[in-house]
Amino acid sequence: MSNEKRSSLDSIWESEDPVFADKELLDIEHIPDEERIIGREDEISNLANSIHPAIRGGKPRNTLIYGKTGTGKSLVAKHVTQSAENFAQDQGTRLDRAYIDCTQATTETQVVIKLARTFNQPDVTDISVPLSGLSTNAYYDRLWQILDSLHDVVIIILDEVDKLQENNVLMQLSRAGEAGKIDSCKVGILAISNKISFKDSLDERVLSSLQEREFIFPPYDANQLREIMRHRQDAFREGALTDDVIPLAAAFAAQEHGDARKALDILRNAGELAKDDDSDIVREEHVRNAREKADIDRFSKLLQDQPTQSKAAVYALSLIADGSKQEEFPTREIYERYERLTESLDIDPLSQRRMSDRLNEQAFLDILGVTDRVGRGRGKGMTNFYYLLEEPKVVQSAIESDQRFSPNK
Repeated sequence: MSNEKRSSLDSIWESEDPVFADKELLDIEHIPDEERIIGREDEISNLANSIHPAIRGGKPRNTLIYGKTGTGKSLVAKHVTQSAENFAQDQGTRLDRAYIDCTQATTETQVVIKLARTFNQPDVTDISVPLSGLSTNAYYDRLWQILDSLHDVVIIILDEVDKLQENNVLMQLSRAGEAGKIDSCKVGILAISNKISFKDSLDERVLSSLQEREFIFPPYDANQLREIMRHRQDAFREGALTDDVIPLAAAFAAQEHGDARKALDILRNAGELAKDDDSDIVREEHVRNAREKADIDRFSKLLQDQPTQSKAAVYALSLIADGSKQEEFPTREIYERYERLTESLDIDPLSQRRMSDRLNEQAFLDILGVTDRVGRGRGKGMTNFYYLLEEPKVVQSAIESDQRFSPNK
């Protein structure tokens, strides 16, 4: 490396960020101090009361938490359980907690492996938890041994629990003590879902074993969103935000059902765009551009692990929706566009039925929407109509990050 390049890098490492003072405050994973958690005082209190027995070694109540994306469900669950763990230690209670993102760990086996590895201390238990190679029952056996060996109480947060491919894990965890799987450890479950209808998908055995409480988190209003962002504006350097930045970001997020997650995404992206412009001031135009970037980033994250055929089906839907006055489109119409797209991508097309299965999978993941209608033709069977949950251009920009796709397809 030349001296010139070395000195150039040194100047980057030594320089201070011109926009951000503590960008971590805007990270989704960051758990802020309680005074920064706005408009969720009742929810914090209710959840704390629900798990209160765990502080002194009792069994916490299983709890279902509902609410739209960005309403503070995960934040409150993490904050309350972190506080409970800290307080329990002062009481001499061995309380531990685990957070499972069910969009990543979607199967029963994946959840059990994640829990066992989170709760385990292999140098103490002498128990190994390999990432593969054991049956699901064998992983459960190791989990039960770990819990009884190390913990008085564990609290398990299952975020986006509706994304689990099966609900048996809920019954196994909630009935572990009753079924004699564990002797001394108590298990509490906090199941979080964006879908208030999730409970309807559970069979009676699971509902009976859960014996849960339910809390619904309402959307934030524009005033609360402004307060949330004002309580985190010290993520930026003093004077870095013009007066209209926070109100505008709050207004955009309020249009999206009071989504605080999106509000913080917009604010963080606006700061990044200002830096890209070599500006130390975040202005209104940065917020407007950041809104579109936040939409694309969110959609890209949803799609990042999806196979090419699924992306092709969604992309085909976006192409026919772009500029159309229609909002919903039947499988047949999407398939015609999908076939032409696969030809240009030089991939083998699926059958119409299999493509429809891929679209249904995307609807399950909230990447798009689907409705059923009675057909008008002979037989009058049910026909699926699919619709986008984002603007066509947002969908296309997100999918085009996959090099197989381009705007000319």
